[in-house]
Amino acid sequence: MTVALWCVLIAIFLPYVCTIVAKATGGFRLKDNYDPRDFLDSVDGVARRAHAAQLNSFEVTPAFAAAVIVAHLVGTAQLVTVNVLAVLFITSRLLYIICYLADWAALRSVVWFIGMGLIASFFFVSI
Repeated sequence: MTVALWCVLIAIFLPYVCTIVAKATGGFRLKDNYDPRDFLDSVDGVARRAHAAQLNSFEVTPAFAAAVIVAHLVGTAQLVTVNVLAVLFITSRLLYIICYLADWAALRSVVWFIGMGLIASFFFVSI
């Protein structure tokens, strides 16, 4: 298994890290688990931003996974490049989450664009 494929697994679990942060900082109690979506919709501050980062992470992960799979399916000769791009994407996602939690909106947007550029890069190196 390549580093890039391991990065897909990491990307799949990153949203749940945000969920844990949202629940931990939002005052989650076991009784809230009966309707966790309602609970997460009612939080504010860091918890709300962590929830938003979670939602964005769920949205972008399929595109990243598809990009990695396409790069592998076409037999991209630059497997090292694909692995590096994957690690850079995971790094960008971690930075994105940090920016979201810290409420650095402008920097968060820059990091988001970098991440989307990295996803597109998988297709360009596969040409």
